[in-house]
Amino acid sequence: MPRVFSGIQPTGEPHIGNLFGAMFNYVKLGEQYGKNAIYCIVDLHAPTNPAAYDPQTLARLTYEMALANLAVGLDPDKVIFFVQSHVREHAELGWLFTLQTPVGELERMTQYKDKAEKLESIPAGLLMYPVLQAADILLYKADTVPVGEDQVQHIELTREIARRFNHNFSETFPEPRAVLTIDALRVPGVDGQGKMSKSKGPSSTIGVLEDMESIWQKLRPAPTDPARVRRTDPGNPNVCLIFDYHKLFSDLPTIEMVNVECRRAGIGCIDCKKALLGGIERTLTPIQQRAAEISAQPEQVYDALERGANEARAIAAPVMEEVRQKMGFLGK
Repeated sequence: MPRVFSGIQPTGEPHIGNLFGAMFNYVKLGEQYGKNAIYCIVDLHAPTNPAAYDPQTLARLTYEMALANLAVGLDPDKVIFFVQSHVREHAELGWLFTLQTPVGELERMTQYKDKAEKLESIPAGLLMYPVLQAADILLYKADTVPVGEDQVQHIELTREIARRFNHNFSETFPEPRAVLTIDALRVPGVDGQGKMSKSKGPSSTIGVLEDMESIWQKLRPAPTDPARVRRTDPGNPNVCLIFDYHKLFSDLPTIEMVNVECRRAGIGCIDCKKALLGGIERTLTPIQQRAAEISAQPEQVYDALERGANEARAIAAPVMEEVRQKMGFLGK
C-alpha cells in the first residue's frame, strides 16, 4: 500500500484554507490508508518565516493546530499524527540531505525567491526549507504527498534529492509523487488579495475555531463583484469572492440561487453574505463544539501526539540507521 505523508505549519490560527486544503483530506486519506497515512505539524519549519514566527506563541499554535485536526475528525488511532520536533530524526536527515543539495537548485525555488525579495536579511533556513521538507517525506519513505499547487516544485526537488542519494549511496528512497489537493484552487483570502494565508495575518483568514460574530465582521466588508456598484446592478458571480466561498460551504440549491439571483440583481451582496454565513456556521459549528469538548480534557491532545511521535520514531529510527551506515558513519 502507498505511504502518504503531509505536513502542516503552526504559524497562525487554523483557517478554512487549511480545512479544505489539508484537514478534510487528512481524514479521508486516513480512512483509506490507515497507519500508512502520516501527518505532521511541522513546527521546525515555522522559524524560517521571521514575520510569522513568535516563540511566545509557537507552542500554543502547535497545540491549536493539533486540536483543530482532531476536532475535524482525524483519528489518531487510525493514522500517525505527531509534531515534527518530537522526532529528532527529521533534523538529522535534513542536515545530511543539505550536504547533498546544490545551492543553485535551492535558489531556483519560486517560493524562496518570492519571500527573499521581501527581506533585508535572508535567513539560511529560508533557503534550506525545501531540504528539510524532503527529509520530512523521505524519512518515512513516503511515495504519495498531497500538496497545494505552490508546493509542487518542492516535491520535484524532493524527487531529485532521493534520486541523488540513491545514485551516491545505493537504492534507499522512493521518488514521491505530488497529489494536488483543493488548495490547488487557491482558497482566496477574505480580503480578496490572493490566496488565504496565515502569513498575511488574521484579516486575510477565516479561522476554523473563530466565532461567528468575528467571521461576520470580516465578511461584511469583503469585496464582491467590483462592477456591481448599486443594489439594482446585475452581478457576475464568477468574479465574486463570496461566490467562491459559497462553492465551499453552501448546498447546491443555495449555490444555484445565488448564481441566478445575483446575475439578475434579485439578491443584494449583504443578503448573499448572510446566506454564506449560514453555510459557514453549519460547517464549522460541529467542529468548534468538538474542539470545546476536547479542550476540556487537553491531555487527550498531548497523549495523541505522544503516541503518534512514538509510532513515527519506530519508522524513522531504522531509516536513519540505514542512512548513517550507507554514508559511512561509525555505528554505536
